[in-house]
Amino acid sequence: MRPAPSADNPAAWIDAVLATDPQRRFLTTPEGRQLSYAELAAATARIGVALAQLGVVAGDRVAVQVDKSVEALLLGIACLRSGAVLVPFNTAYMPAELDYFIGDSQPRLVVCRPQDRASIQTLARPHGVERVETLGAQGDGSLTEAIAAADPARFLPFAGKGDALAALLYTSGTTGRSKGAMITRRNLAASAVSLVEAWKLSAGDVLLHALPIFHVHGLFISSNAILAAGAGMLFLPRFDAAEVLARLREVTVMMGVPTFYTRLLQLPGFDRAACSNIRLFVSGSAPLLAETHREFEARTGHGIVERYGMTETQVNSSNPYDAACVPGSVGFPLPGVEIRITDAASGAVLFERGATGMIEVRGANVFGGYWRNPEKTAADLRPDGFFITGDVGRFDDQGYLFIVGRAKDLVITGGYNVYPIEVETEIDALPGVLESAVIGVPHPDFGEGVTAVVLTQLGATLTEAQVIEALRPRLASYKLPKRVLFAAELPRNALGKVQKNLLRRAHAELYQAG
Repeated sequence: MRPAPSADNPAAWIDAVLATDPQRRFLTTPEGRQLSYAELAAATARIGVALAQLGVVAGDRVAVQVDKSVEALLLGIACLRSGAVLVPFNTAYMPAELDYFIGDSQPRLVVCRPQDRASIQTLARPHGVERVETLGAQGDGSLTEAIAAADPARFLPFAGKGDALAALLYTSGTTGRSKGAMITRRNLAASAVSLVEAWKLSAGDVLLHALPIFHVHGLFISSNAILAAGAGMLFLPRFDAAEVLARLREVTVMMGVPTFYTRLLQLPGFDRAACSNIRLFVSGSAPLLAETHREFEARTGHGIVERYGMTETQVNSSNPYDAACVPGSVGFPLPGVEIRITDAASGAVLFERGATGMIEVRGANVFGGYWRNPEKTAADLRPDGFFITGDVGRFDDQGYLFIVGRAKDLVITGGYNVYPIEVETEIDALPGVLESAVIGVPHPDFGEGVTAVVLTQLGATLTEAQVIEALRPRLASYKLPKRVLFAAELPRNALGKVQKNLLRRAHAELYQAG
């Protein structure tokens, strides 16, 4: 039996897991590097001592912008064990973005790639940050040198309370400046335990880890669940479909984003035999097309367990492991999580099944608020503890949750509300369509014009008129796209989510020009 997190010291479960089966393998790399739980304990203790010698104390922020590596993962776990607050930065952030994040989070220490040290120091010093250390993908850098000189016997695990800050995770900032979501130690512990229960994770599991670790999905959701189960992982530096296909027989669980699965489906060798050792495929961070789910199941005999989460709450719901996975649904609330649907205008709870409204979430997984932003915190966290997600959804008669879209993506055309997913579902079902994204674009007559951006399958020939005519008998007239545009690709963030704000910006003058 694996130790459960304590409400008073939710990080203690990590130390308990580390001691339960020290020789069990925690991590393997494609190059053959292996790390046992005993070695994980020693390595993170050594990092914790090095951080302390660099002046980091419990509650200090440690900002990190490095390439994915075993050492980077160990640094994150060491922060949790020692009480430092991890602030991971996307490796794609540009200097202007980093300047804002460093100034806002006020870290004691910034860890960056060796080649970025000079530029990061230039950004950090005006914000009063004196310590900038480096960590390379091959384990090189000044932080590595400090770690090598540290004595792990001097490590003192953090023994604070569950509401202590564990991480600052900056949101995508599609509607303004990014905000730092304050993730507590209790949040991490509660989420890890609920995922172990929901997905039946055990010490015998091995996770294929191909996600980035600057994001909640790869950093906490997958890694912490594996730690809580005392399981292992195959740690890949990045997602490469051919590499993943070759390694599937070495693992039992795969967690990914929809792009992972669509790319695997493009490989002729991806079939039932290739997936014979897998017991669980999980998808999150972006909507999984129902067609992808159906094709995946037909090819492999496996369903994909789609789940619903976000930076502020980690995972809220999941399709069941041992019951039907409904394509297009994100399943049921996780153990310990409550989800309700409310009227966006009044906040009244909508009890009727099928009613569409704002999704609100309550549970130990819900973050502690936004960093130094009490106004936004008060606006998004209700007095009864429910978090207003900004997502619009509904429950069906069986209790499965469906995400209709983001409230900010709602298209209001001629006074009518159009949820993009309604239109996208119909477009995606058309022969020759690979994927679509529906947005609202300023329109002189209707306020916003429903606009579809479509990707076609290889070799398919579709016209704008054909798409509109095919939709006409399936959608109310006000939901029909005013324009259908074709593109070679859709703008996506690092986790594969379509960035509709960029599409709206790119086509803002479409109707004015026409």
